[in-house]
Amino acid sequence: MNEMISTTILLVLIMDPLGNLPIVMSILKHLSPRRKMIVLIREMIIALIIMISFLLAGEKTLSILDLKAETVSIAGGIILFLIAIKMIFPDENTNSKKNSIEEPFLVPLAIPLIAGPSLLATLMLLSHQYSNQIISLSIALLIAWSITLIILLLSGTFLKCLGERGVNALERLMGLILIMLSTQMFLDGITTWCKI
Repeated sequence: MNEMISTTILLVLIMDPLGNLPIVMSILKHLSPRRKMIVLIREMIIALIIMISFLLAGEKTLSILDLKAETVSIAGGIILFLIAIKMIFPDENTNSKKNSIEEPFLVPLAIPLIAGPSLLATLMLLSHQYSNQIISLSIALLIAWSITLIILLLSGTFLKCLGERGVNALERLMGLILIMLSTQMFLDGITTWCKI
């Protein structure tokens, strides 16, 4: 149960719905409120299908590559640490993405904003680490996806309540939590490797 909760938190942090709020709003700002909701739900469903595919195929892919659990854990810790650093110290160019007049389809909302390379890599790593708990991982993914969907659907409300500074502060806090999780994953991998 604790593993499922921590996995859910981890996936929400990597999906970074609060950090993506301004980008999503700027991409969809030319659409009517009803169309905005339809497009967002459609893109989130596409992202979910991609994420589940990587979760289910991840363990097989990594076993074909003959990767050990401790290697996966150390690599996962490093990847998550780098994501967390970007959350705490964001690149100004990332937030100032060009707005497309066309309605987004698959890119950039589904990929790479929600189902980005870092999230897909993490799902592969988790499916290899917990190969006997795929159902729990799938539930954790669905919960994280639902939380992200709710936050993005309520994007206007969140930005009004928190303001841009509040959203930025919250994203940095999420980055700090992610650094702690990534460090733990890295240390677990090192500990397992040392025992061999």
